[in-house]
Amino acid sequence: MFWDSLDLGGPTMTFVAAPKKGRDFDPKNFLATIGKGRKAVLFPKKQAIFTQGESADAIFYLQTGKVRLTVVSKTGKEATIGILSDGSFFGEGSLAGQPLRMGTATAMTDCSVLRIEKRAMVDTLHREHALSALFVAYLLTRNIRYEEDLVDQLFNSSEKRLARVLLMLAHFGNEGVPETLVPKISQETLAEMVGTTRSRVSFFMNRFRKLGFIHYAGGVEGGLQVHSSLLNVVLHDWLPRRNFQSPDPRQRATQAFAGSKPESRGIFIATTTSSNVAVLRTLPEMPMSAFETTGCCSASESRRSLTL
Repeated sequence: MFWDSLDLGGPTMTFVAAPKKGRDFDPKNFLATIGKGRKAVLFPKKQAIFTQGESADAIFYLQTGKVRLTVVSKTGKEATIGILSDGSFFGEGSLAGQPLRMGTATAMTDCSVLRIEKRAMVDTLHREHALSALFVAYLLTRNIRYEEDLVDQLFNSSEKRLARVLLMLAHFGNEGVPETLVPKISQETLAEMVGTTRSRVSFFMNRFRKLGFIHYAGGVEGGLQVHSSLLNVVLHDWLPRRNFQSPDPRQRATQAFAGSKPESRGIFIATTTSSNVAVLRTLPEMPMSAFETTGCCSASESRRSLTL
């Protein structure tokens, strides 16, 4: 119980409540400034922020720039698992007891990063509910994104998956204004993110360019401009089917054979690689009787087998 004043028969004593110490915590200000356990670090383009296998003793917050996350298998195969932009956390596995980094984070552009020591981040999350809410919301949003990626990989074509990746890189569907220019990214990286071959990515990118969905910027940076019309590919499956079909390998072989000089004509053999890509090979022209003499088949069977 609190009394504003107390009468003891003498002079009246008035008690004034001491103002509570202001503790208005702003998580955005916390992530934008340095302090105990927090250090701002600048990383130039292509520099590694952390590498796979090193000690996981901190979490990172990307203030500005773009970061590429990759994983390398035991056999040496590298895969891109994500590209992060402003306002992203990464390296949070350390908070869950992860002793070593499971992947590598590399700056795709000049980046400003806040490095937060594990102990400092854990203490602040326990103490400040505003930061906890922001951090949990980010993790849930990213988890939903991963589920969407899995559904996309299982049910959509590689062309539609590529369109979705390009739209995500340009921040379509996110809060704020989409970026007019996406930093330069190789077709090999896009192929890793989509789950297809570089040749297929090249074919689809040329197709998108002809349809006016994307535009290659000039200059040294060589960025990529993604137009909102590409949303039609993802939302409505809108793609014209005329004049943009990839030539059939058998048709290419027939055309190549018909257009070659008689003295250079040989036998075209179409084989299939493990990635289902047709490969055309040529053998010197030889009489069909040569196959018959080997005892593998008759000349008539050879003709039928080698007919494209």
